[in-house]
Amino acid sequence: MKAARLVVLGVAVAAGGLAALLAGRDDKPVPVPSKPVAQLETTDVLVAKSDIGAGTPVSSEQLGWQVWPTASAGPHFIRKSDRPNAIEELSKTYARAPFVAGEPIKESRLIKAGAAGYMAAILPSGMRAVSTEIKPETSAGGFIIPGDHVDVILYRRDKDAEKTGGGEAHVSETILNNVRVLAIDQTVQDKDGQKAVIGKTATLELSPRQAEILALSQQIGVISLALRSVTDIAKTGDAPDDSRNGINMVRFGVSTTKTTK
Repeated sequence: MKAARLVVLGVAVAAGGLAALLAGRDDKPVPVPSKPVAQLETTDVLVAKSDIGAGTPVSSEQLGWQVWPTASAGPHFIRKSDRPNAIEELSKTYARAPFVAGEPIKESRLIKAGAAGYMAAILPSGMRAVSTEIKPETSAGGFIIPGDHVDVILYRRDKDAEKTGGGEAHVSETILNNVRVLAIDQTVQDKDGQKAVIGKTATLELSPRQAEILALSQQIGVISLALRSVTDIAKTGDAPDDSRNGINMVRFGVSTTKTTK
């Protein structure tokens, strides 16, 4: 009997120890090895760091590189791996269409100075580019460069004065005030320190009404450009008045000087 009791007691002790061992085990699940996550392939593409308006010059501060998924980088995107100097190359261009901040830059929407379509890109909305023939003696001796502002003067014969005075009379009239010079011949860049350009044609930035006045004046007499001081450009008192009846050629200039021969 004593042996049987010892066996039962031993079994009980063993069962209790096993139960205590199981109770003390960590119930956390055994981690299952996970598959490695595939790395997304990326590339650096050129984007606009800030909004760029249509017709405005693009500066290097407005461009920057941004990480982009390679799979979604279109063929027209500019990649740093292909053109590491793209920021410097495109910083002297003009935006043919607007860009918003963060938008990838597409070269097809940019235009270089002097290229075809450049004039239309830089021309403000509602304005027209109109050309007129010039000579050194009618364009401030050739010291007018793109970006300058000028007054347009018409020199013509005064037939009414000739009828009353009996001699040949001429009149000079300032027909347009404070207009911007867009180009001299094919020179359209107004860089600091640019030398004077002796050209045969000046392209002016005019409103539609001013364009009509200039077109008619070219058929009546000789057109001269008077260079304005840079301090006079911002003055508003002599802005052109499109309401003047330049078509009738009665008096659409702000000043008149007659000389009789």
